[in-house]
Amino acid sequence: MELSDTIGYAASLLVGTSLLMGDMKRLRYINGLGCLLFVIYGWQLGAYPVVIMNSFCIVVNLYHIHKLSAKTPG
Repeated sequence: MELSDTIGYAASLLVGTSLLMGDMKRLRYINGLGCLLFVIYGWQLGAYPVVIMNSFCIVVNLYHIHKLSAKTPG
């Protein structure tokens, strides 16, 4: 198995796992990490639609993490 395959599987595992989370902030963090791995995976393969879509998802996750952090004191 090549490194790119391992990164792709890890990304899939993280994104899938994030969908099982009840805590939205944790979901966003784990999903964002999975998306980051998908960006790396897509870049390695030259699959730029994967890079673009997951980059967009990272931005969306960061936006929601910021919103959730503003609501949570501490």
